[in-house]
Amino acid sequence: MTDQQLLSGYVDVWWQAINDFTDLLEELDDEDWARPTDLPGWDVKAVASHIAHLESVLAGSPEETVDVGQPDHVTSVMGLYTEMGVVSRRDAEPDAIINEIRSSATARHTRLLADPPTDASAKPDLVFGGIGWDWRTLLRNRPLDVWMHEQDVRRAVDRPGGMDSPAARHTAEYLAESLGYVLAKRVGAPAGTTAVLEMEGSAPYAFEVDANGRGQRLPEPPPEATVRLRMDREAFIRLAGGRCEPEPGTVDVEGDQELGRRVLDALATTP
Repeated sequence: MTDQQLLSGYVDVWWQAINDFTDLLEELDDEDWARPTDLPGWDVKAVASHIAHLESVLAGSPEETVDVGQPDHVTSVMGLYTEMGVVSRRDAEPDAIINEIRSSATARHTRLLADPPTDASAKPDLVFGGIGWDWRTLLRNRPLDVWMHEQDVRRAVDRPGGMDSPAARHTAEYLAESLGYVLAKRVGAPAGTTAVLEMEGSAPYAFEVDANGRGQRLPEPPPEATVRLRMDREAFIRLAGGRCEPEPGTVDVEGDQELGRRVLDALATTP
């Protein structure tokens, strides 16, 4: 697969995620927009405003500057940056936020189709917040961000769904790649420790801690892994996203129970 094909695939998944997200927002009433989400300090409107902010900047709008104060839920520089997008849209009507997402994403999608990036390691002209991402990282992260926030909204308004979409699989399998890092670095498992993630809808992910203390992905799951984690996609997303606990009975640990618990406790890898 060429870089252009890889990146075009990410663009396709992001574009579908944008449409799914805005379609969901269109269904909500005023009470829904005010419902709190699992994200501290953010209601549904704040989540939608965040997506509008990033898509607007990526489409070429100037960076926003606004005094956000010192909210308790902002704990990092990037958190401060994203809060600007929320605060600057505090008085915006829901329809205006939806239209901003759609118009910004459409402009960017049109540009990406007309002049597709061909080098995954090259730096895009526009990246929000001054972060130094290359094309691969930027385009791979956008479907994850949009879809994770779709799920935040769905939980807030009690409208489950979207677990079988292209963005759902993209996000789950992207986050599953972090299991090796979690096992080796966050948990600090010794060399030779193996872990397998069996997630519904995806092939197993297997990792082993090597002699240098790094979590290396294995081509095949070992028959006798140190720990084996089984769960559905939604349970994994909840754990890896750090949003909320999975539903009871949706996670099964086989093998070293203590290690399994430590891995599950350390699995959150998104902000």
